Amino acid sequence: MSNTAKKVSGKALLESILSSLDDNKAEDVISIDLKGKSEIADFMIVCSGRSSRQVSAIAEKLSDDLKQKFEIFPKVEGKEQGDWVLIDAGDVIVHVFRPEVREFYQLEKLWQGAGPGDA
Repeated sequence: MSNTAKKVSGKALLESILSSLDDNKAEDVISIDLKGKSEIADFMIVCSGRSSRQVSAIAEKLSDDLKQKFEIFPKVEGKEQGDWVLIDAGDVIVHVFRPEVREFYQLEKLWQGAGPGDA
């Protein structure tokens, strides 16, 4: 597979992902700017689906949108279980949780408020 992904800015990718999540009824969507905090991506999005089925459906639709709009073939982990799905789209990483799983891990609390140089 050749790398034919269209060059897109992290901000444009973020906006498209947020739009897809909104269209697919993702809940409690939080976007975290990782610039200066991590080398892994520019942005992280954490959101919830009401059920395992919805979590998997949100991840599937987002993955399809990224392929069609940007020719990005994201890495997707956890879609079969539907408790916590990770979608790695390069500059933007998306975590889709069932509410109970999100509450347990509290992933966004690990990243929010930690600026460059904060320990």
